[in-house]
Amino acid sequence: MNDPKVGFVSLGCPKASVDSEQILTQLRAEGYRIVPSYQQADLVVINTCGFIDAAIRESLDAIGEALHENGKVIVTGCLGAKGDIVKQTHPKVLAVTGPHALQDVMHAVHHHLPKPHDPFTDLVPPQGIKLTPKHYAYLKISEGCNHRCTFCIIPSLRGDLTSRSIDAVLQEAEILVRSGVKELLVISQDTSAYGVDIKYRPGFWQGRPLKTNLFDLVNHLGELGVWIRLHYVYPYPHVDEIIPLMAEGKILSYLDIPFQHASPAILKAMKRPANSENVLQRIHSWRALCPAIAIRSTFIVGFPGETEHDFEQLLAFLDAAQLDRVGCFAYSAVEGATANRLAHPVPEDIKQQRLERFMQHQAKISATKLNTLIGKTLAVRVDGYAQDGKLLARSHRDAPDIDGVVVIDNPPDHLPAGELIQVKISASDEHDLYGQVVGFDLPNGGQAERWTNMTGP
Repeated sequence: MNDPKVGFVSLGCPKASVDSEQILTQLRAEGYRIVPSYQQADLVVINTCGFIDAAIRESLDAIGEALHENGKVIVTGCLGAKGDIVKQTHPKVLAVTGPHALQDVMHAVHHHLPKPHDPFTDLVPPQGIKLTPKHYAYLKISEGCNHRCTFCIIPSLRGDLTSRSIDAVLQEAEILVRSGVKELLVISQDTSAYGVDIKYRPGFWQGRPLKTNLFDLVNHLGELGVWIRLHYVYPYPHVDEIIPLMAEGKILSYLDIPFQHASPAILKAMKRPANSENVLQRIHSWRALCPAIAIRSTFIVGFPGETEHDFEQLLAFLDAAQLDRVGCFAYSAVEGATANRLAHPVPEDIKQQRLERFMQHQAKISATKLNTLIGKTLAVRVDGYAQDGKLLARSHRDAPDIDGVVVIDNPPDHLPAGELIQVKISASDEHDLYGQVVGFDLPNGGQAERWTNMTGP
């Protein structure tokens, strides 16, 4: 085949993955072939991450490898927005663009690898080209962020908040579901702020007027009959309106909320729009209304100025909040972040000590919470078979790639990914659950807690 061939490397967060999917979809729509190796490709596109030093090194290494193996490389993504670092490190790259720059990337591809004469004869699936498995997909509802957290440079990379129209989001979701997607993971930089920038401008969907806000969006997403999972939700008061939808089983009772810290002093230094007392009250009220709710979060330890007292406040918050899933990072200076100018940086050895103490502390909480599920029956969605033949699945508590899994040791053969089944939990550890299949009679779609009352044997 003489079609022009493009290799693609996608790095970074789910928001960057969505950008990659849009580029891949456009490439295929124009007749380019996507190939899996440097040797097969006529040129390589790399979507980079530039948020922290480790991500910058990974991106620069990937660019160097592609140049060595192929020689023709176009760079896009967040690293492309960080000045001339790419060109300075790798002057032989063909072009560099910033994030969310589909047209700029395509212009560079067209210049260095002209598109086929008759591109519309190639077929592209309606849902586009996806980097995720067929049974789940990320649904990005906005770009950019209005916050100015001192450790973050997202606004300088991706700009201020720009919400997609609600009809465009719902149309994409419907196409994805028709293509076989069983779980939609709603993402953005600040999901709870959806619609703020356009003053919740009304839109129309299937003849009905809808406000461009989070409640109307997820309420209608919940009518699609698949799992709806919310990520990157700031704990604003209006998030309380979403919890009844979880209690009703309309969307998954799962919230990913990046708290980042609990010390008032550190939150102020971070310029975070929350405080720990209000957060705890809100968490308690959410659990009272929806006991099955699973809350995950991420935290930063070793932020400039963090004292031992600040860190102890964070550990106390973990005890009080009893979060279900938690990630943690040692603070890393990000070029261009205002936090770099803060006084009293924490020594690296203390950062690492606090990171280890944090994870050990949360591991006990996680193990205790998972242990309470032993003997109960959960609705889980199948992800696939491990090399040892065991089946891997996820409950409503588990987002792909970042949370734990449910390991099933008596799986039937050839159970397809995306299938919803019942599993009786027999064991647990700090991160994962283990159990046996006990039923296949769940409706094809909907939210997990609709079909399990978390009962015992």
